Amino acid sequence: MARFAHTVTVAALDRGWFEEAAGALVDLLDASREGPGGSVVLADGRPVEGLRLLKGRHLRPGARYGEVPAVPEEAGEVPVEHAAGEASVEHAGAEAGDSPDAPQAVVLRTWRPSHSVEVESLVEEDGMSLKVGLRLSEPRRPRAVELSLSGHKPGGGSLYRFSGRGKADLAAWWAAVDRLPSAPPAARAPVSGRAVHRLAEARLTLTPRPAEDGSWRITVVLSMRGRWLLRPVGAVVLFFARGPVERGLREAAESAAGEWNTALAELTPSHGEALRAEIADALVNPDGATPL
Repeated sequence: MARFAHTVTVAALDRGWFEEAAGALVDLLDASREGPGGSVVLADGRPVEGLRLLKGRHLRPGARYGEVPAVPEEAGEVPVEHAAGEASVEHAGAEAGDSPDAPQAVVLRTWRPSHSVEVESLVEEDGMSLKVGLRLSEPRRPRAVELSLSGHKPGGGSLYRFSGRGKADLAAWWAAVDRLPSAPPAARAPVSGRAVHRLAEARLTLTPRPAEDGSWRITVVLSMRGRWLLRPVGAVVLFFARGPVERGLREAAESAAGEWNTALAELTPSHGEALRAEIADALVNPDGATPL
């Protein structure tokens, strides 16, 4: 097995603000309703940008969301949205969501804001079929995020199949960054993921610890190995590829840290009704939203 590690320093995120913002977002969506043409409308009557109900009932298991592709007005055709009202839009959206050539859609599996929210997406990209699942525990004060991923190339055989799972234990993360800077790092990484292919598998972990200046130091560890009879071959390949892999991990970690620091530097945290109003504005006009 080959092991690669790199540590980056990032600005700390305020836990109280993060949990308040998450709760406000969940409450806004929980109070939303279905509007004309399958639009999703906030309690104040404004539609959420880019979110449309294609099939099922809003915020019910099985509801499918996405964008209905525009229907060209050619040869006297009338767009479905204007031709037969909302029922026709929903029917057209359902067909669009089921079509391989349609924009990707997200299916709501669970909506229980006090317990969990779970969504699933089927994506067709570059000849690959991907299934992505996301589960959030206790959404109003998030405690954990779980991600699952599986992919295959139709007709491509087992060499074109892979799967992966990841989990971010947010409760463990906050506990780790609340330790004294002089304390040893957490024994268990709060964020971990594992990807598996027929020929190899990889594991990624993120372990944070506080720095003296209040920032976070995050250690990223990537472990890789071959599987089955290819383990010896994989060891040889990784030996010669060690330099590029180390460089790739370092560049990816530094890039992610830079983007995180830039985003937090532009953030102007607000609270209460002001925070709720800014999140609502961001939902209905993402391009014109100002930093929270």
